[in-house]
Amino acid sequence: MRYILTPREALGSPAAGGKARALAAAERAGLPVPAWFVLSSDAHGHTLTPEVRAHLSSAVSQLSPNDEQVAVRSSASDEDGVEHSFAGQLESFLGVRPADVPEKVMAVWQSGFTDRIVAYRREHGLPGAPRPPAVLVQRMVHARAAGVAFSADPVSGRRGVAVVSAVGGLGDALVSGAADADTWLVDRRGAIVDRRTASGRRTLSDEEVREVAALARRAERHFGRPQDIEWAIDAQRIWLLQSRPITSLTSRSDPDATLTIWDNSNIVESYSGVTTPLTFSFAREIYQHVYEQFCRLMGVPERVIAAREDVFRNMLGLVRGRLYYNLLNWYRVLALLPGYQVNRRFMEQMMGVKEPLPDVLSEEISRGGGNRLLDAVHLGRTLVGLVGNHFTLRRRVLAFYDRLNDALARPDPPLEDRRPDELVAHYRDLRKRLLLAWDAPLVNDFFAMMFYGVLRRLAGTWCGDREGALQNDLIAGEGGMVSAEPALRLRRLATLAVTDPALLQALTSSPGDEIGVAIERVPAFKQEYRAYLDKFGERTVNELKLESATLHDDPLPLLRAIGALGAQLSNPAAAAATVSGERLRADARAKTDRALAGHPLRRLVFNWVLRHARTRVRDRENLRLERTRLFGRVRRIFLELGRRLHAVNVLDDPRDVLYLEVDEILAFVDGRATTADLRGLAAVRRAEFSRYEREPAPDDRFETRGPLYYGHDFRRAAPVASDAGDERRGLGCSPGIVRGAVRVVVDPTSVDLQQRSILVAEHTDPGWIMIFPAALGVLVERGSLLSHAAIVARELGIPAVVSIPGLTRWLRDGDVVEFDGSTGVVRRVAETTLKGGPTEQHA
Repeated sequence: MRYILTPREALGSPAAGGKARALAAAERAGLPVPAWFVLSSDAHGHTLTPEVRAHLSSAVSQLSPNDEQVAVRSSASDEDGVEHSFAGQLESFLGVRPADVPEKVMAVWQSGFTDRIVAYRREHGLPGAPRPPAVLVQRMVHARAAGVAFSADPVSGRRGVAVVSAVGGLGDALVSGAADADTWLVDRRGAIVDRRTASGRRTLSDEEVREVAALARRAERHFGRPQDIEWAIDAQRIWLLQSRPITSLTSRSDPDATLTIWDNSNIVESYSGVTTPLTFSFAREIYQHVYEQFCRLMGVPERVIAAREDVFRNMLGLVRGRLYYNLLNWYRVLALLPGYQVNRRFMEQMMGVKEPLPDVLSEEISRGGGNRLLDAVHLGRTLVGLVGNHFTLRRRVLAFYDRLNDALARPDPPLEDRRPDELVAHYRDLRKRLLLAWDAPLVNDFFAMMFYGVLRRLAGTWCGDREGALQNDLIAGEGGMVSAEPALRLRRLATLAVTDPALLQALTSSPGDEIGVAIERVPAFKQEYRAYLDKFGERTVNELKLESATLHDDPLPLLRAIGALGAQLSNPAAAAATVSGERLRADARAKTDRALAGHPLRRLVFNWVLRHARTRVRDRENLRLERTRLFGRVRRIFLELGRRLHAVNVLDDPRDVLYLEVDEILAFVDGRATTADLRGLAAVRRAEFSRYEREPAPDDRFETRGPLYYGHDFRRAAPVASDAGDERRGLGCSPGIVRGAVRVVVDPTSVDLQQRSILVAEHTDPGWIMIFPAALGVLVERGSLLSHAAIVARELGIPAVVSIPGLTRWLRDGDVVEFDGSTGVVRRVAETTLKGGPTEQHA
């Protein structure tokens, strides 16, 4: 058995230990390493038998023929690894006489089995008992200066800064902490950007500092990761004594890397919880193309759009399976249009972004976006685009409806009868005719943002609206808003159900098949119910997620909601008055008339802005239903493709198609896929996304530097709001003062609201409309004044407050609160339960 290993033999030998293998690799790469050999860990089992001693003595004689001193150091199997360094845990000896090497070898072996080592392994989750360490014997460098160097800053995490620390003489005093070091920071160009002198004398020249930093970076390039090296300088050169990974950087981001701000303030309303790869890849492409198209419509030159391709491609991100806005890119797109400094405030209001962009970042984006650098022709062209789109918007909306209805006509042959290539062709046709021609909703959304933002500002400055709620009342009761129609239809269905006690009982508690039998006995209800499904069958919770079940798939949540509302209507004592949107509008109009009396020019401008704000907000909500229809068709296409792939054993389950990206599916059908193993790909993703379901969700807003998926914990830097206290303030969006018990709702499809309560939710989407009519009031942790919950609550006259920090941590089922839907103030009152059932509500 060989006990002595040369550098060449140690390179691939587990018995050489981590430190020796690293030195062998460094020496092979041409780095300056003093001569050495390693006593294999296999020798430990024989202790220092005469045979082992003989081998050791021969190797020492060859290493030190003139009886020079050597260094005896540990080289344990786990030592100097990527995850664990074992720094300082085992013994090392410097200046050892050749005759004393066997004694020091025994001491190194013994240090590998101390309580300290056992505790270190336990603390770092390393299994089993420690293996015997190998022992490295190295020619001693008689150093005039020595120390450590890091190819990246282990304290700040900056990858572009090397850290050099030095002391006079041997470096053991620095490593042990017995001496303070002189320290330099060196950037990638070799410039010394900082120096801290502790010794009172100059340990290294600037040139030597740069050479040590360069040595650390050479080690990093060879090993492929940032390195922590020990080095020494003698009369001849700089020597590398040890190189190991900087383990602390594996979980750190680089603070010099590009800043990204992630925020899901508004998008969580459409994509809550974990979202599948199919949905994300579909949404990612849509956002890219529709906002490129929007900029073209607004007159932004094609060369400017092309130069910002990466901005448009990265409007969204997926973090632990959750969708987020890449917020800075939204500002960068907005900066391509005139009026960026004003419009960014309006965008923040529309998106419900609670934290405005810092002015420094905003100025940087404004300059990068180019508004101030645009030439007169570019600026004029964009302004013309704005004006032109304003005056042609109504015609554009009508044309969009015609195009949508034609594209979404009943498919012939039906989707379930089509081959995979025919399904792909149908998807591409929809993509070309609609997804890449989504002009009217985009332009309308932009003008809704602008007019609503201007209206809010004028209501505050000209009409003295201190609470910021007047503009909400002014746009209430517009009529023709399809978002409120499901609630009105639900009320009609509940009223019809009350006339038949057997049907009402079935709706509240019977299985789905028994409800179907009961519906057949009430023709008027059956007709109204079928009409609801025909128009709103795709409008469900998380309706934009392709994995969501629609009301066509499972109508039971709708039927239960009708039953709960019917139970309330059959109990007059539990009913409470609401304030109609028309009354809110009339009262608000009277306030503005009084404020603008005697100011005819202001009145003219205010009325013009108000008229357009009402129209644009109404059309914004109505066009969202059309988006739901399109997504419903896309959902059916890909689920049918999943069935085809399952039928030919490409997928284990038809719904595994949800764990593939859109283009991976299309490429498989086209014959340009990079892998044909869709089953394996889906299985890997399914396991990963299942883990995301179990893990804590990232915060609603956080920052990252550089690559997103490592070195970050996805938590915001600022602390979250405390759960203590009895008052919160959000955005009042639908007036009325209400007092009652709360019901915290996570899943609106399974909640029982037969007892009228105040609905409390982290966020809502259009699918929640099924339970709004049964709610006494609505409190939402997320959202904006233009979110779906805010608009529908105003139309239905239900008091509501959105954007309440920490709401769902603060309140629990049964807590009693009183809130004002105008001011946004929510107070938790002393009682823990309500007596007498009904609650108070008044305007």
